[in-house]
Amino acid sequence: MRNKIFLITILFLILISFSGCTTFNQNKTLVVQRIDSVLVSPLFTTAQAGISVIDLKSKEPIFQQNEKKLFRPASNQKLLTTAASYIFLGTEYKFSTSLFHTGEILDSVCSGDVFYVGGFDPEFSSANLDSLTRELKKFGIKKINGNLYADVSSMDSLFWGEGWMWNDDPATYIPYLSPLTINKNTIKVFFEPGQVGTPAKIKLFPQTSFFKIENGSTTIDSGKPNFIIDRDWLRRRNSIFVGGTIQQSAPKDSAEFNVFDPAFYFLTLAKESLERNGISLAGKIDTLTLPQNARKVFAFERNIMPVVTYTNKVSDNLNAELLFRALAKKASSSKASSQNGKKLVDSLIVLSGANPKVYRVTDGSGLSYYNLTTAELLSKVLVYMYNQENTTFDAFFNSLPIGGVDGTLSNRYKNSQARGNVFAKTGTISGVASLSGYIKTKKENWLAFSILVQNYVGSSTEARKIQDKLCEILFEEL
Repeated sequence: MRNKIFLITILFLILISFSGCTTFNQNKTLVVQRIDSVLVSPLFTTAQAGISVIDLKSKEPIFQQNEKKLFRPASNQKLLTTAASYIFLGTEYKFSTSLFHTGEILDSVCSGDVFYVGGFDPEFSSANLDSLTRELKKFGIKKINGNLYADVSSMDSLFWGEGWMWNDDPATYIPYLSPLTINKNTIKVFFEPGQVGTPAKIKLFPQTSFFKIENGSTTIDSGKPNFIIDRDWLRRRNSIFVGGTIQQSAPKDSAEFNVFDPAFYFLTLAKESLERNGISLAGKIDTLTLPQNARKVFAFERNIMPVVTYTNKVSDNLNAELLFRALAKKASSSKASSQNGKKLVDSLIVLSGANPKVYRVTDGSGLSYYNLTTAELLSKVLVYMYNQENTTFDAFFNSLPIGGVDGTLSNRYKNSQARGNVFAKTGTISGVASLSGYIKTKKENWLAFSILVQNYVGSSTEARKIQDKLCEILFEEL
């Protein structure tokens, strides 16, 4: 009797399991049909899509199309950079911007030099710099008889990524790179009309002598304005050119530009911070490698987690590139370079079960048109990160934008049932729209997905609509 009951129980469990599998397979078939109906869009007359969707429980593919074809990832490259950062640097890694001095300190006078040593902190600000200045004062230094130096020797001399577009300069999304970074290596320029016949009023933030302002503008009370404001980027000069006409009735406004030569920008702001805090400098500002006999004053540290979160939430290129160079320092004792950073991203690719020789990793941010990846690779990396211990995966997962809620997905899925259930990194450069991440479905299944679209002309709006529709299908049906 007991054996009979046992056999009936086993058969019942098998039937339930079989029924669940049948339902899932039926849903999978419906998903394929619905996705296929979306991919007949006229966009794909010229454009291509690479798609990979994987069920995180079974690790089995739900849908694949051109998953092995190479695409430019745009900012989906940041998924590789940030995942590698957590795997190889760890969630406890700290960026450090350090302050040193040489020479003796007697009666608050430093007879030697003061050094700022860069540690690739992409979030370092003027407020943080003032903190270092206060530490110098607490250390007992009120006058520096020597020079003020920036040690940027930890990185090679290539201030941009390979394959970056020269005519994107002076946009803030294409920052000049340095181990010493401040205020995102950008300057904000506020402008407003003056009195009729006089130039527009210009104010910098932060206020600094590093920039020269060439103001040839005129305020007018009638006529068509043709106001121009720009940085002299063609000659790689830190001059702000202001020209044309501005109407007296025009509101206050602002423009923001990247900064050429961030190390000297940092030093100029450092010198001005010293002056504001009553510390005088007798010597010059310049770059120099820290000597062995230098004594440490203080180190300003920043944990990696907010850096990674900002990288992915808002798709910050500077953060991604300096993470890439922090990886380079981990991979090699030589100067940080994109080639050395690539080594640990390649290692991540291997750990994810793929062959790095199939792909091309050129930078950390995805700005380069030389990067080539596949939807399959991105989904494999997402699966690999999902299988990490909780601290690592949670940090990575929490860095991703949430559909309809925050980051670069804040304005997508707002009126969709998928709102709050798509956790993904966006990516956009000319002719490229990428979206890769995780979906929590209506039935509370978890999926990893990558949808790469490229080779279209004009706006990315249609490509994004298709990506969003595919995510909604996955959410609804699985």
